[in-house]
Amino acid sequence: MTSSTERSAPLPKSASRSNGALVARRVAIFALLLILVVGFTFAEPAFLNVANLMSILQAVAVVAILGAGVTVTMAVGGFDLSIGAVAASSVMAASYAMVVWGFNALETVALVVAFGALVGVLNSVLIIQLRIPDLLATLALNFLLTGLQLIPTAGRSIATGLILPNGDSADGIFDPHFLAIGRARLLGVVPLPVLLMLVVAIILHVLTEHTRTGRLLFAVGGNEIAARLAGAPTAKLRFLAYVISAALASVGGLIVAARVGRGDISSGASLLLDAVAAALIGYAVLNRRRPNVFGTIVGAIFVGVLLNGLTMLNAPYYTQDFVKGAVLVGALSLTYGLGRRTD
Repeated sequence: MTSSTERSAPLPKSASRSNGALVARRVAIFALLLILVVGFTFAEPAFLNVANLMSILQAVAVVAILGAGVTVTMAVGGFDLSIGAVAASSVMAASYAMVVWGFNALETVALVVAFGALVGVLNSVLIIQLRIPDLLATLALNFLLTGLQLIPTAGRSIATGLILPNGDSADGIFDPHFLAIGRARLLGVVPLPVLLMLVVAIILHVLTEHTRTGRLLFAVGGNEIAARLAGAPTAKLRFLAYVISAALASVGGLIVAARVGRGDISSGASLLLDAVAAALIGYAVLNRRRPNVFGTIVGAIFVGVLLNGLTMLNAPYYTQDFVKGAVLVGALSLTYGLGRRTD
């Protein structure tokens, strides 16, 4: 019979160190985020006011939404490189629909989301039916959409008064209800894009972490052959992942179009890299070491806080990409390099 002294024996020092390292890795991102907030607030007290915090969340909302979508494709062992082009094409499509075709807000939103879903279907056909590697298939769609969005306007941005290639003038306007998607605020405080980000995050978090479908998505990403042998509909799950990713990219494009009120051909230029960075930083959140929507949202906010603080401190704009890269290297080192020593 085991004595009480034996039951309460202390853990070996190596086990204690391992547990301590595990806890440290779990909270590291949040600790760094807290340090950033405190540091920026000390250097510039205006950093912590509500208006600036809402500005940060609004700035990262589109990146977080796109990152959540690409996180789902990563869950099935894939990767969607077309999301930036889908978002940019959605900006142009929404602007063209209203300025040239005279669509209202509801018609424009339905058209653009359907466009995004169609791109997801095309990605799925290339990857699942034609067996093209996902990186190559989505990269091809990226180039295709990047060029396609410029053809209807001969490479010009879209605004009221646009001269079309045939010489006609487009005199349509942006529906005020559509512009509200990117500019409205709940109770005059919380931007609508932030609410959309939260809705997307909650839905996808529940889907991926608390449903059978979510478990099957990760099973496909872990070992597709084993998942198929176990009866999982692997093709349907991968199809679902790419449709979700592209549809969310189109939602991000709608928000951008509604915020700027024009079809800017340069919109979405950095969205792909920013969204992927957020998804990869998410691996380090709570030491999950796998794609997870909650981590992606935290990653997007982390980068947003960092860049906003540097901007308020008048750091040169050309240092932003370097900072993003440094943060990504640090997060991945924390997740994999340090983890290997203590596992």
